[in-house]
Amino acid sequence: YNTTFSLSFLLLPPEVTINYRHGLPVITLLLPTRSERCQFTVKPMVTTVGAFLQDVRREDKGIERAEVFATDGIKISDATLMEVLLMNDFKLVINNTAYSVSPPVKDKLSSEHATEMEDIKSLVHRLFVALHLEDHQIRKERELLQKLDRLKEELLPLEQMKARITHSADAKTSRLLWAGLALMSTQGGALAWLTWWVYSWDIMEPVTYFITYGSAMAFYAYFVLTKQDYIYPDAKDRQFLHYFYRKSRKQRFNVERYNKLKEDLAEAEESLRRLRQPLHLRLPIQEINDKN
Repeated sequence: YNTTFSLSFLLLPPEVTINYRHGLPVITLLLPTRSERCQFTVKPMVTTVGAFLQDVRREDKGIERAEVFATDGIKISDATLMEVLLMNDFKLVINNTAYSVSPPVKDKLSSEHATEMEDIKSLVHRLFVALHLEDHQIRKERELLQKLDRLKEELLPLEQMKARITHSADAKTSRLLWAGLALMSTQGGALAWLTWWVYSWDIMEPVTYFITYGSAMAFYAYFVLTKQDYIYPDAKDRQFLHYFYRKSRKQRFNVERYNKLKEDLAEAEESLRRLRQPLHLRLPIQEINDKN
């Protein structure tokens, strides 16, 4: 068929009418094979042109072709909403017959009426939330509990491996601290012995000076390398992390994956805690305690 209506179709007097009833458009048309008028109530915000044409074919099995064209002959897509179609005139083609359709201009709602409609929509939304929120939150709680079980199951072997690595790193750090204390004690005893029993203070004074200066150089080198002051707790934590990561690499402990699982677990526990609050869940406290 040619898309030009003046050559392909016979334009008939208006056989299709549109009226608004209870705020919804009602399309009345003459079924070709049944020779009777039929009304179709459409929901403009939901019904598409394709769905409307399917309803027409369903009412009259003798309809082989049903299409909608704009007044300039351009075919209207089946996915177009009826709300868009009813904004302008169009042509409804049934079999080989084209009907000119002029939708009536819908009266604009007054501001008072529009406000009333918005209040009704808001009320309907609140009722929907009140009726379905409890089921949604209970279903969400079940999903969070399943997620918690899965995360804890994945974390269990990692937690055991981390505990062994932490114990080993802490033991090595403690041994290093005791070794430092023993070295300082030995150094102090040796200097005292050399000062009072072997040499005099006049000889040992330059030695102690250079030992002190060497210690200052060591602390400064620590700052240059680590960009941190040599503070005993920070130095201990740094050495602990050094032993921990070196042991983790040897035992193939994935620190990044462990941290990610811990973050997901904390997030899921926080979500579950907020979900179980009586004001959020809107359930009796006794029922929440039973669930816990």
